Amino acid sequence: MDVAVFKKLPIMGILRGVEPDSIEALLETIESSGLKTIEITMNTSGAADLIKKAVGFSKGKLTIGAGTVLDMESLKSALDSGATFIVTPVLSEEVMKYCSKNKIPVFPGALTPLEIYNAWQSGATMVKVFPAKAFGPAYFKEIKGPFNNIELLACGGVTAGNMNEYFSSGASAVTFGTSVFRKEWLKIKDFKSIGESVKKFVNNYKGRRDE
Repeated sequence: MDVAVFKKLPIMGILRGVEPDSIEALLETIESSGLKTIEITMNTSGAADLIKKAVGFSKGKLTIGAGTVLDMESLKSALDSGATFIVTPVLSEEVMKYCSKNKIPVFPGALTPLEIYNAWQSGATMVKVFPAKAFGPAYFKEIKGPFNNIELLACGGVTAGNMNEYFSSGASAVTFGTSVFRKEWLKIKDFKSIGESVKKFVNNYKGRRDE
């Protein structure tokens, strides 16, 4: 992952529980909707193969990373499959140490001020504040008071409607997952609805940037 490129469109989509027969159509939808960065969670069935397939299919047009990485085994599996960044739900010291040493972008999860500080000190590219909806955008503004140098990634409860409020409150990037990649849409392969939802995020961010 080129972090500088990610910061130009700092929106990350999270794929969890995706079936192998849907991945190519889903990636086409994501790409055509303007999104550039995707995380595939390692607790998805066959995650390593999905990442490998996604990396090969997207041919560099999408940045593919791995999420829910909790230990060295899943980290190695993710990296061997071609993941170029790592996301964790909590701070795993061994995962952080390896990523930091090998210059792999890593986004560890944290919530409290102490957790956020420790995650940043451990070498985080950005600290994933999860679940962001627990305290909302106002919490980001409070955290950025003492920690103005720490970059924050909002995860959990971010919508196309409230996304810009998170950015205005100090978030450096945002994520979305099941609110867009809904089980019912994936089940019936309603890629049109998924694509329209992705576009709302992309267009709302571009509209904010162009103001």
